Amino acid sequence: MSAFIPNKLIHPATQAPHLFPRLSTTKHRMITHRVISTTHPLAKTNRFSPTFITKAAGNNSGEEDCKTLPHLKTSLLQQLKGINRGIFGVESSKKSDIETLVKLLESQNPTPDPTLNLEKVGGCWKLVYSSITILGSKRTKLGLRDFITLGEFFQTIDIEKSKAVNVIKFNARGLELLNGKLTIEASFKIASESRVDISYDNSTITPDQLMNVFRKNYDILLGIFNPDGWLEITYVDDTMRIGRDDKGNLFILQRSEADIV
Repeated sequence: MSAFIPNKLIHPATQAPHLFPRLSTTKHRMITHRVISTTHPLAKTNRFSPTFITKAAGNNSGEEDCKTLPHLKTSLLQQLKGINRGIFGVESSKKSDIETLVKLLESQNPTPDPTLNLEKVGGCWKLVYSSITILGSKRTKLGLRDFITLGEFFQTIDIEKSKAVNVIKFNARGLELLNGKLTIEASFKIASESRVDISYDNSTITPDQLMNVFRKNYDILLGIFNPDGWLEITYVDDTMRIGRDDKGNLFILQRSEADIV
């Protein structure tokens, strides 16, 4: 359109006499100038657009690389370093970053129907993050500030028996007789292609010396780790599993070959 208007001004087509006088030479120059000024920014923009498009394409490619499963899993594990599985709380910004990465992984879940592929779920897993927290008076009553420390959390799933065994290890500083574990056994049954219903069966603390430490507040301890309810398996592959329960808790586990006995 901009190329057509100047040509029309320079080479007017033959037509009937104008009813109005032609524009003066001065006005003609002003009009021509306006046309050039109007088109100039477009020409300038077009001149730089190839550079912009190339850069944008490069950025998009980088973003896609960052969203591959191996990269997401590596980034998530980096975020989980140094937070003791989140059991004693995590700052809100860190928690938000973890949740963002988890949702990206869940959106690319390679096993969207895990209960139909239980071989992916069975075996031993180690907890690396949970949104369950032990804070305030609960932590004090359980002696988990200075006296007793939390060890590893393991879960073994027996798909043939439809059983899950959770083991939480404890250590007492300077008192090996108090080193032990809480074992919680539960049964599960398939509720959907991605969800299982879980029923608490029983629990024990060994050795007896450790049970004596927790006996007074055993209900608190069991209330924290009792798996009764349902669990949605939102992501699972050969090395990582993510789940969300009916209480709104998030769990991230890595496959383990450890001996938890």
